[in-house]
Amino acid sequence: MKRSIREAYGEALVKLGSEEPRLVVLDADVSNSTRTIHFAEKFPERFFNLGIAEANMMGISAGLALLGKIPIVNTFSFLTTLRCGDQVRTSIAYPKLNVKIAGAYGGLSDSYDGPTHHSICDIAIMRSIPNMNVMVVGAPDEVEEILRIAVKTDGPVFIRLSRGEAYPIKELIPEALSVEFGKGRILKEGEDLTIIVTGILIGRVLEATKILERDGISARVIEIHTIKPIDKDLIVESALKTGAIVTVEEHNVIGGLGSAVAEVLSKEYPIPIEMIGIKDTFAESGEYEALLDKYGLGIYNISEKARIALKRKRGE
Repeated sequence: MKRSIREAYGEALVKLGSEEPRLVVLDADVSNSTRTIHFAEKFPERFFNLGIAEANMMGISAGLALLGKIPIVNTFSFLTTLRCGDQVRTSIAYPKLNVKIAGAYGGLSDSYDGPTHHSICDIAIMRSIPNMNVMVVGAPDEVEEILRIAVKTDGPVFIRLSRGEAYPIKELIPEALSVEFGKGRILKEGEDLTIIVTGILIGRVLEATKILERDGISARVIEIHTIKPIDKDLIVESALKTGAIVTVEEHNVIGGLGSAVAEVLSKEYPIPIEMIGIKDTFAESGEYEALLDKYGLGIYNISEKARIALKRKRGE
């Protein structure tokens, strides 16, 4: 059954807060949306609502980190990367402070609020900042694992969250391995090509592989939840094994997962690669699943891009 990513995040915050007394949570007057409201109710003395002053919130989190706290900063993902870009870069990343930045409502998941609130370039921005680690949540049962990793990782970590609902990984792939920092995980084995996905499009990718299987096409599926540092070894291994790669992300095709994978392949083992993402355009307001379909992230588009990659591999 699908479950809300943001609700899983709110619950995970409370759990970790019970275990780690240094953990403090900051929010920019959107705690009901980010679900940090659960932490605020449980630990009011460790919760700080800074109001609609996101850049100031980043500076305060830097000060708390210097005092030995582990701050987790929360607001919409487009605000953490664009409105707060200077503070994130200069006050947090440059001194490599132990601040965790949770970007809520990533991708198109704030669907009805339209292009001003869609966050389609956050991964590109964050992964280009030195010292910044970047992780993307793809399922509700990953939230606690990724949050734990972020809290234990010394230095700044950006966590991209979605407003949407997704199937738990263990429901889709019961034998799936646990999340490991800097390592991707194989969700499905295949021989003909590899599909690399990040975020909550995992279910759509697995459905696309079923369509491919009807035509005898075997696709390996890898989830990359750590964009930076990315799992170069697994990418190269997949390139050697299958000879073609498709990347799938709810992000601009420029600068995100596809670009990161292409950087690895161009240096290590160049093979055909097709990138599925938002084609360098602003989207519009509307129902979330319909927006995903309209902007190229539909199940059939994934399967068709896989066929194109396979044809290129075969030299057709």
